[in-house]
Order: sequence, then C-alpha cells, then structure tokens
Amino acid sequence: MGFYPIVVNLTERPCVVVGGGAVAERKVAALLEVGARVTVVSPRLTARLRSWTEADRIRHHARAYQPGDLDGAALAFVATDDAGANAAVFGDARRAGVWVNAADDPAHSDFLIPAILRRGDLVVAVATGGASPALASSVRDEVAASITPDYADLVRIVAKVRRELRGRGAVVPASRWRTALDPELRRLAAAGRAEEARARLLTALGGEACP
Repeated sequence: MGFYPIVVNLTERPCVVVGGGAVAERKVAALLEVGARVTVVSPRLTARLRSWTEADRIRHHARAYQPGDLDGAALAFVATDDAGANAAVFGDARRAGVWVNAADDPAHSDFLIPAILRRGDLVVAVATGGASPALASSVRDEVAASITPDYADLVRIVAKVRRELRGRGAVVPASRWRTALDPELRRLAAAGRAEEARARLLTALGGEACP
C-alpha cells in the first residue's frame, strides 16, 4: 500500500466526521483550523464538540451513520472503534468518489493523517504509512526542537521577497534560493530584524532592496 503525500486546501470545503469521541474531536479541531465546513455524524458528542454545535461552528446529525451522509463531501473521516462502521463508510465513500480516512485503520483509508508541526505557514508532516502513529508523533517532536517558532517570521520574509521578485519579472534558480537561505538570514529573522533579513535575501538573490 503506497500513500502519496500532498497538502490539501479545505477552506470552505464540506467534510464529514463519523464519530463523536476524543479522536473525532481532534479531527474536527484540525479541520476548523483550516476553515473547512464540518458535519459530525454521531449519537453522542464530547463536551467540546457539543459546544461547537451550539455555536454553529459545525453541523451535527445525532444518530448513527447511514448511507447518503457523504453526499457532497470533499473528504470523510471515520473516528469510531467499530470495524464494521469503518468498512461501511469506506465502501460508501468509494462508490461516491469521496476520499476517506479511518483512524488507526489504513486498510479502510484512502489517505492518512500525519503528525503535524506548524510554524505559521510552514508545515512539517511526519508519517509512517500507518505503521506507527506514535513513532510519527515522536519524530515530529524531535524535529520541533530545531524548527523553532521564529520560522514563522522567516516564512513571511521569504514570501514577501518572492512576491517582490515575481513582480519585477525576476527568475531566480532554486540553487540560488538554497544558498541565500543561510543561517545568518535565519538569525536576523529570529531577532525580529525583518527588514535587514529582507535586504540581505534580496541581495543574495541578485535583486536590490527597495524601501
């Protein structure tokens, strides 16, 4: 079984989560964070899921899953401990052309959820193909020690310079970008010296720093 890693834009896209426990709550939280429109199908909900329902942040069908619940969904997530439910949702999803993820059940999943590290717009994902989510989380935590929170500032600086160069019609080879993204640039970003970092990066890329 091979899984191809991608990053998906789910803003305003409808997603269905089957299940109302702690695992489902984590799935819903991650979906809300990226702006998805979420429907939860479950007879029972955690207190947090219930609060999101009452605040109209998610829709809730207070019953067991039934055929048709995936109609119009971009993605589906199954977060139950019922293998039969996993298989039923997976079969319906295949017929409907909807990709599905079943928690801890790679055999009934079209995609897996990696362990995620976020630093602003920088996203690092670690996956083991379903072999060991715990190991993926452990590796993610190890990586977090070296990819510090200030990388969020670095991403903003690099994005600004990239837009500026594109606006000028400049084409910069990938090899020059790799050389320009050096430790000194990262030090300036971490120190909050954004304009100095921007000027340094532009110079390294062959552009001129304009105010």
